[in-house]
Amino acid sequence: MNVFRLTGDLSHLAAIVILLLKIWKTRSCAGISGKSQLLFALVFTTRYLDLFTSFISLYNTSMKLIYIACSYATVYLIYMKFKATYDGNHDTFRVEFLVVPVGGLSFLVNHDFSPLEILWTFSIYLESVAILPQLFMISKTGEAETITTHYLFFLGLYRALYLVNWVWRFYFEGFFDLIAVVAGVVQTILYCDFFYLYVTKVLKGKKLSLPA
Repeated sequence: MNVFRLTGDLSHLAAIVILLLKIWKTRSCAGISGKSQLLFALVFTTRYLDLFTSFISLYNTSMKLIYIACSYATVYLIYMKFKATYDGNHDTFRVEFLVVPVGGLSFLVNHDFSPLEILWTFSIYLESVAILPQLFMISKTGEAETITTHYLFFLGLYRALYLVNWVWRFYFEGFFDLIAVVAGVVQTILYCDFFYLYVTKVLKGKKLSLPA
């Protein structure tokens, strides 16, 4: 494992922990898209089914279990424990416009036409667009809490670091996964405007807002 993948994993974990702590400490999920969190739970569920079929390392297995557990814990907090604070009126992105095309594409473009491989491919494609309901929600409300922007920053940083990880692996290990790389590029592009606003506004103490 190279340093870019490790720091990417840690950034991803930091994003998840920041979100959970935000909800738990404030006793509120205001400003958080439940639909994005449902999509991320679906991503981890379909990606890590290999937990039942193969063992790579203790680190690998531990991180997979943590991601799955945290994603469902987040969904539980939003839709059950703190349901009264969930802003469903602004969380209106039509997720079927993401899930259905991604499902079709995973059947058409994959490495191997087998159930586990198709589900893995589905998770890769879905992760690249799973943040859209959250960004759409911010654009509708006009702004985001600082802690929410920190969550989004670390989530975007994780994906950017993974892109560097793939470049590293290509040059030093001869490994290249076109599906993962293309999906990662798409996901990183979605964060570009956010990164710019984060640096120019949030880091200067201003609230982040996205154009409606």
